[in-house]
Amino acid sequence: MTEQADNSAKYRRAWSRFATGVTIITTTEPGGATHGMTANGVTSVSLDPPLALVCVAHSRNSYALISESGEFGISVLSQSQKSVAQHFAKDPAERGPTPDGMFEGLGAGPAVVSGSLSIFSCQVVSHHEEGDHSIFIGLVKEFETREGEPLIWYEAGFPVLESQD
Repeated sequence: MTEQADNSAKYRRAWSRFATGVTIITTTEPGGATHGMTANGVTSVSLDPPLALVCVAHSRNSYALISESGEFGISVLSQSQKSVAQHFAKDPAERGPTPDGMFEGLGAGPAVVSGSLSIFSCQVVSHHEEGDHSIFIGLVKEFETREGEPLIWYEAGFPVLESQD
C-alpha cells in the first residue's frame, strides 16, 4: 500500500467514527430512467431559501448525471431499507435490476425511493469541485416526511439505535 493510499484508508476510518444517516441520491439518466447511489455526504444548507447539498465523487456515474441533468433527489432511509442502501452502494454493473416499486415520483425532478423517512427534490443552483468530489447545492423544490426509525451508518455498518423510553 502506498503512503497516500494508507493515509486515505486512515482518513476514511477516522470519519467512520461519525454516525450519519443513510440516503440515496437520485437523478435522471438521459433515457429517463432513475439512477441512484448510496451517500452520507448530505446536509441542509439554508431554510430561506430551502437549500440542500450532496457530495459526489467524480468517479461515480451520479457525478456526470447530476452535472448534465441539473437536478437530484434525496431519500433519507429508514431501518427497514438497509437492503436499498446495500443495492445502491454497489457499482451499477454489479447491481442487477432495480426492484419494481423502488421509486416514486414527487412531482418535480427525479424519482425518489418509496417509503423513505424524508424525500427531497432539488434543482442544482451551485456546483463546486473540491478534491476528488463535487459539492452540488440544490434548491429544494418539494419535500415530504414520514414517521419511522432512521438507518444509521457507523464504523462501516448499520447499528440499530435503542429507544430511550
